[in-house]
Amino acid sequence: MNTKDKIIQTSISLFNEHGERAISTNHIASSLGMSPGNLYYHFKNKEDIIRHIFALYRDHLSTHFKPVVQGDDAFEHLGPYLDSLFELMWRYHFFYDNLGDILARDSHLKQGYIDFQQELLEQVRNIILALRDSEIIAIDEQDAIELAHTLKLTVSFWTPYMKARRLSGVLVEQDIYPGIVKVLTLFKAYSTEKSANKINQLRDKYALLANAAPQNP
Repeated sequence: MNTKDKIIQTSISLFNEHGERAISTNHIASSLGMSPGNLYYHFKNKEDIIRHIFALYRDHLSTHFKPVVQGDDAFEHLGPYLDSLFELMWRYHFFYDNLGDILARDSHLKQGYIDFQQELLEQVRNIILALRDSEIIAIDEQDAIELAHTLKLTVSFWTPYMKARRLSGVLVEQDIYPGIVKVLTLFKAYSTEKSANKINQLRDKYALLANAAPQNP
């Protein structure tokens, strides 16, 4: 990795481990064994670093959640979608934890986030409609947009919800799996006779992984 990428990856790691609020550019530079001046050569400030991280987050969603092509079996896409969702929720969980504060400090990032969320909502809706067209779920147009909103809400607030329920406030990787189960439960409510067993099997897979999550505070 070049220096700029190292700064970004180290920042993600530190933000996830300690919380974005607790980490300054000095902490990031120290962790990399570089001077703050060297870091500022690549990034103006912490907000600049976070903007670049958001670009990676946005690119992950854009590249891993491709629209279902007409004629494809939409259900075959659902498992990979969920695996990519797991990766996203874990890799960028600091962003979900402190979203309001991060956006309040950077109006440019906030506008970019709002614009992208509208694109993402339409993307999720199209996936839902593709599942409907493949007779995996039975849902009308109005409920499709409401389900898209609910799915986005579940994903956006799952990790802070989990951290708030643990005295240590520490999130572990397995904590993401129960959130995936919740996503599948939302789909299950609209499942058809054709797909009910398939959705249950997929849900059982992630429920098994979720049960491995630590239960202690």
